Amino acid sequence: HYLFNRNFFGYTLFIYKVDRIWPDPIRSPKYQKAGINNNNNTFRSQLNLQIRNKMVTKTEQSQLQQLETQVDNGGGGAWDYLSLVRKLKVRRSDKVLKHGLTLLNDSKKRSALGPDEWTLYEQVAIAALDCQCLEVAKDCIKVLQKKFPDSKRVGRLEAMLLEAKGSWAEAEKAYSSLLEDNPLDQVINMRKVAMAKARGDILGAIDGLNKYLEIFMADHDAWRELAEIYVSLQMYKQAAFCYEELILSQPMIPQHHLAYADVLYTIGGLENIQTAKKYYASTIELTGGKNTRALYGICLCTSAIGQLTKGKNNEDKEISGLAAAALEKDYKHISPDKVSLLGSILKSLKIQ
Repeated sequence: HYLFNRNFFGYTLFIYKVDRIWPDPIRSPKYQKAGINNNNNTFRSQLNLQIRNKMVTKTEQSQLQQLETQVDNGGGGAWDYLSLVRKLKVRRSDKVLKHGLTLLNDSKKRSALGPDEWTLYEQVAIAALDCQCLEVAKDCIKVLQKKFPDSKRVGRLEAMLLEAKGSWAEAEKAYSSLLEDNPLDQVINMRKVAMAKARGDILGAIDGLNKYLEIFMADHDAWRELAEIYVSLQMYKQAAFCYEELILSQPMIPQHHLAYADVLYTIGGLENIQTAKKYYASTIELTGGKNTRALYGICLCTSAIGQLTKGKNNEDKEISGLAAAALEKDYKHISPDKVSLLGSILKSLKIQ
């Protein structure tokens, strides 16, 4: 069972959909020590639903890491780092909060930003919500309220603050009011889904996601979130449909192929397992043979097909042999002390 746990994806990205909108600075030095590492899993899980999957190139990742190291070591460049975080839409809430507050607490650096000062207030407010530094978030939002009293965007931040506090009814009312003016606001629609999930209303989250996808059918992350909820409820046929949509729209993403294969293998039956084997194979192809989970999947599928058909054809023997050889090679290189365990597993599957 440990071979196929259901943690398909690790979410790490969070959208900072920020442009220039927005003087009073947050001057209190207490914010520089404001529990930046105090993570709240409930609100973090809600923020995960606002993921936007942006492919970050190796060059961009290297540039981000270099800037992050430079800023962490006091080498300057905080604004460049924060700007790159927004551009790449990566989630570095603790870093954004720490370095953002450093800029906001320095009047010279803050004034040098010009109109981008308000962008920074918003970015820090969202990071503070993510880190559960609610007083910091509250003060940032107050500054923005004063500058932009009628801004719907600031209103969204106010609703997010209510949500982070656990004031569900008030947050729901605030989101509904904002949606009356703009029913196609993607962020708010997804926040309502996130809130339903955080409250334990999984059926409400499913209903919200289905309604959302009727409008925003190209939102890959919503399809993926819905698929994972279905998997958690053991509604595998519905999950399979979601992964089919993902594969159609993003055929070169190996994680979609792998997750779809897992679901089909779990459903069982000869036809499903044969199809699962094909998608494990496509995962291996897309990853250059570097996906251990897919290699195990090939072995499990060929073993199951052999049992269901009372024998193996030559093609299955060849494929399972190649997968087993690749696994042995990887284990010898990475974890040689586990090679004997691998041999026992393959033997139990009648591959060796």
